Amino acid sequence: MTAAPEPAAKPVHLPFPLQDGERILALFRRHWWFLWPQSILLVLAAVGPVVLAAVLLDAIGVLDDLGIYFWAVAALWLSYWAVRLLFNYYRYHHDIWVVTNQRLIDSIRRHPFDLRVATADLVNVQDISVVKSGLTPSLLNYGSVVCETAGAATNEFVIAGIPHPEAAQLLIDRERDRERTRGA
Repeated sequence: MTAAPEPAAKPVHLPFPLQDGERILALFRRHWWFLWPQSILLVLAAVGPVVLAAVLLDAIGVLDDLGIYFWAVAALWLSYWAVRLLFNYYRYHHDIWVVTNQRLIDSIRRHPFDLRVATADLVNVQDISVVKSGLTPSLLNYGSVVCETAGAATNEFVIAGIPHPEAAQLLIDRERDRERTRGA
């Protein structure tokens, strides 16, 4: 069973500053399904060819003759896939959505030298919908929250692939209404 949104009480290092009077209500990350199957495939892509080549070369009797050359190439191959696995984890860990008492924030870092932050004020959120499409999202209870906004170049703010999207929708809806009544 997956957990609800991470509580905002824990100190969190955010790659962006908060505005005056702004406080974090929830921090969302993608569902674990977006990390582990991809990671397992990367490990299989790394280890599978090395094992297969070692078995084949041993079967024809040339593995001992190749010795260090085979294992040097295998080490380079495994190193390449280890770096890809590390970046897969890095992207997963640094793809976050934050709901504050004033706005929605989408922050993603694909690598240490890349940062993209998009925000939408809660008062500009017009419609909120949850999208769960397919067997896996239904069984594992993950999906996307689509917030249609006013006054932006792109009028959709998507919180994609998060656990318990209904809880996120309820939180955003409640805070949007609270922010609108506060402003009125």
